[in-house]
Formats: sequence, C-alpha cells, structure tokens
Amino acid sequence: MSEEAVDQVPDALPERYCVNVPLRWSDMDAYGHVNNVQFLRLLEDARVIGFEDWFGQDRSVLAEGILVARHEIEYLAPLLFRVPPIVVQMWATKIGGAGFDLAYEVRDGLSPEDTVYARAETTLVLYDFATSTPRRMAPDLRAMLEEHAGEPVPFRWRRR
Repeated sequence: MSEEAVDQVPDALPERYCVNVPLRWSDMDAYGHVNNVQFLRLLEDARVIGFEDWFGQDRSVLAEGILVARHEIEYLAPLLFRVPPIVVQMWATKIGGAGFDLAYEVRDGLSPEDTVYARAETTLVLYDFATSTPRRMAPDLRAMLEEHAGEPVPFRWRRR
C-alpha cells in the first residue's frame, strides 16, 4: 500500500480501500466549508493514489487510457477545512466490458462518530486515444477490480 493509504479500514466495511486525502486552504468557499466542486478534486486525488496502489506504477490504468463519463455526488454534511486529511473509501461497483463504476465515501476518519460528508460514484470508460474508441477490459484488470468490488452506493436521493 502507498504511504497515503490508511492502515486500517473500519471494521464494518472490510472490503473498502481507504486513502488519506489532504485538504487545501483554497478548497474553502465564502461560507467557510469545502466547496462542493472541490469534492471532485478530492475524489480524483483518491482515485489516482488508489489506482497506483491497485495496479502499480508499471501498469497505470491512467496511462493506458481512461475517461470519466459520469459523476454523481450526494452531499451529506458540511466539511470544514482542517489540517488532518479526510478519508476517502473507494470500491468498484458495476464492472462492464469497457468500463466500471467507482464508488466513494468521503469520511472524517478522526472521530468515533466518523461523519460521512459525501457519497459519490464515477463511471470510468477504458479508452484508446490513438483510435478514439473505447477499449475492452483485460482479464487481469477485471480480476483486480473484482478484488476491490463492493455494494452499490447507498444514495438517499437517487430516483430509479
């Protein structure tokens, strides 16, 4: 695991991968809390750290070609700036032929209550930039994602 990765996952959710992500002073908005747009950066930072840990430096999914097709974020509590990093839990959900969904929970990680600030999901598509087309998922990539697979994101407000 990378040194940014959290050593222990909370007992209730042993299958989730965790990453410590620092906040920046500039993440705050005029109301004194982390701006909703900055949550996308926090998720991206967690994803980059996680993918290096999951797939290694020699075979980076990011270098091979991947695109963000969709983001969905549900904000649950205001996140105030602080020096200690927040914890982003990450796991794969829907794994398809040329892409997958990545789920997240942005958590406090410091207090016994462990506040959940946001839940999110990103749809990622494997992409060949040379041909400008999606590319099929290799079996070893699928196997690695399945090692980090978990339940769908428990969005409160999703209408389906």
